Amino acid sequence: MLDELLVRAQQAIESALAAGADEAFAGASRKRTVETSVRDGELERVQENTSRKLGLQVYAEGRYSTHSTTDLRPAQLQAFVEDAVALTRALEPDPHRSLPEPVLYEGRAEVDLELVDPELSGFDQERRTSWTVEMNEAVASQDEVISATSGVYDDHVYRAAASSNGFAGTREATSIWTGTEVTLQGEGERRPEDWMWVGGRHAGGLPSAVDVSIEALARARARLGSTKGPTRKATMIVEPRAAGRLVRSLLGPATARGIQQKRSFWTDRIGQSIASDKLTVVDDPLVPRGLASRTWDGEGLATRRRTLIEAGVARELYVDTYYGRKAELAPTSGTRTNRLVLPGDKDLAGWLAEAGVAVLVTSWLGGNSDRSTGDFSFGMRGHLVSGGEVGAPVGEMNVTGNLVDLFAALVGVGSDPWRYRAVQVPTLVFEGVQFSGA
Repeated sequence: MLDELLVRAQQAIESALAAGADEAFAGASRKRTVETSVRDGELERVQENTSRKLGLQVYAEGRYSTHSTTDLRPAQLQAFVEDAVALTRALEPDPHRSLPEPVLYEGRAEVDLELVDPELSGFDQERRTSWTVEMNEAVASQDEVISATSGVYDDHVYRAAASSNGFAGTREATSIWTGTEVTLQGEGERRPEDWMWVGGRHAGGLPSAVDVSIEALARARARLGSTKGPTRKATMIVEPRAAGRLVRSLLGPATARGIQQKRSFWTDRIGQSIASDKLTVVDDPLVPRGLASRTWDGEGLATRRRTLIEAGVARELYVDTYYGRKAELAPTSGTRTNRLVLPGDKDLAGWLAEAGVAVLVTSWLGGNSDRSTGDFSFGMRGHLVSGGEVGAPVGEMNVTGNLVDLFAALVGVGSDPWRYRAVQVPTLVFEGVQFSGA
């Protein structure tokens, strides 16, 4: 499969050059997904999709464009490429557009990232269905449960890419996800709900499906009796499942594009403090079985581990070749991979035990942040904490402030990263956070 996709990508490049393109980059992929869900004990969905796609970047006479097609038959692909080149010639020139320098393709890591689980090839539909039914039965029969939906999702992706100036690469990956969402009967018209989903490249090592459902039910039960929390300034403890959003918001503007377009609060921050010295974040594309692991990025550049924030100091940006040229920055990679917050020495339970008056955040509900200034306002729900004890559930509250100021107030980093996302963040503890509520 990988060899076939690479041939298609190389054929597209050859056709583009023959049609008059100066340079070209092509990527071909095949993806198979299977989704199974059970709702309240009844099979709700069994859906399987297989798709193919080819994306083409054309550079012709100083002009640039991107195109995609799902028809990879040779004759149709030839016509698609010829049309793409003709359309590119009608565009305005852009002197910053060209393929990366070939030296940036060099140094690709020769490692097995263990991204393919061979056991998933034998994961038949009967097993998917029985697994999903078992998950659902564990919670759907409970008295207070209004509705429970459980699901299993798995996929297998093949990708190959090539350029007209020497790059060629292939990769293959699998993933599997299981989870349950639960809605309960609360007081009056209240319908507290919560969820639990876990997944990874391999099925082995994941929590049992039933345990995942039981955790979803426990989280929903913890929302029973939730009220609007008070307006106050207090310590904020963010559990690992929710902490990733804060780190993603902090890192989101750390790009050459944001800098060049003057839409990033990271401007002039490299070498300067952007958080407390408790925070170190790395981007590591070579994590075995990592959800975003890869040895080459979307442009074909060889990937490497990079430190984005070191003890609170901003160290590196995401720099693709195009915006790197425009901003006069050396390219690193414009592709985000596994972003890891280096852990501390206490888990969530340890930080809670030491807390006085605090608010535990378990999830975020809406809100936004400004990439230019770092100002943010996020809706949240969680629990009041007093004397080391987790108390009443609260919601309908907002956390407001500035991301740089917030991370300057970071006083604790946990030892318990949430491992089911490409952004792996442990418990985070902040002092003096402003909450708006009742």
